[in-house]
Amino acid sequence: MSEAEQGPALAPEAAVLDALNATESNGTEALNATAKFVATPEGTALAYGSLVFMALLPIFFGALRSVSCSKSKNSADMPETITSRDAARFPIIASCTLFGLYLFFKVFSQEYINLLLSVYFFVLGILALSHTMSPLMCRVFPSSLPNKQYQLLFTQGSGDSKEEIVNYEFDTKNLVCLLISSVVGVWYLLKKHWIANNLFGLAFALNGVELLHLNNVSTGCILLGGLFVYDVFWVFGTNVMVTVAKSFEAPIKLVFPQDLLEKGLEASNFAMLGLGDIVIPGIFIALLLRFDVSLKKNSRTYFYSSFLAYIFGLGLTIFVMHTFKHAQPALLYLVPACVGFPVIVALFKGELTEMFSRGSN
Repeated sequence: MSEAEQGPALAPEAAVLDALNATESNGTEALNATAKFVATPEGTALAYGSLVFMALLPIFFGALRSVSCSKSKNSADMPETITSRDAARFPIIASCTLFGLYLFFKVFSQEYINLLLSVYFFVLGILALSHTMSPLMCRVFPSSLPNKQYQLLFTQGSGDSKEEIVNYEFDTKNLVCLLISSVVGVWYLLKKHWIANNLFGLAFALNGVELLHLNNVSTGCILLGGLFVYDVFWVFGTNVMVTVAKSFEAPIKLVFPQDLLEKGLEASNFAMLGLGDIVIPGIFIALLLRFDVSLKKNSRTYFYSSFLAYIFGLGLTIFVMHTFKHAQPALLYLVPACVGFPVIVALFKGELTEMFSRGSN
């Protein structure tokens, strides 16, 4: 790849974000490699500044929504809890998934694999974007319009042996969200436009931060530590991550064109950031926000310290990448920052033991 094609990166296994209930990350940036492109300093600054800004949105709002999600009694909004056992196994599962995708792309036609993935993420993206928009729709939906209630019910068997398979309740607001999300989905499916990609990517990331809950800080450290090793190995030790990232066409990354100033919305030379670099640190930052809330001190010290640490780590990733002209595994910098900063704060406040012993709620 050329210098303009390198960046903090994406783990292709984020493609199974829904199936694995988490994504982790990263590796290298797979950009438009059909022709060498030298980005202007302005274009580069705009692209990476926009990526950092977009990465902060799902972390900040996803963390806030995770607090109310943890208190929800609605089964549809119940979070998925990640235990220490899940955290220890995840780097192994992610490695197997990554290598499996690598073999698939080597053996089978890339065109057909990406067609299947496009359909899969088309459905997931519509559902994720609809769920993301739901709180906003509740605020802006005109009170003059009727908000009818609906129920989707599938059962198996009959009489006393009847068993519910699907029992989903929704209303008019949800249908409007679904309709808008479907329009974005069709746009993405037909055009693969980078804005449609980002809308789906932001929705996936926000849902991940909101609904994936670490049960305690120790589990978070196990998960981040394991993925730290995973990320460094697959980026620096092999070409597997790069190969899959360059072959993988799915909204599992945020992208922003470095030639936007020259070509406008039709720009095609992208800088990119993998969703794993957002979701994995994001669920840890959300955990610290819930820890802040549990202390009942009307303070968000740990949340803000970890949030600032994320900005620092991501900025450092970009700086090192451009200094050494080589793609960098973002978790190499994000993990020490996001774990180290809050731990140092806890040491100064004398709350380190409580931080590691208290649960996520």
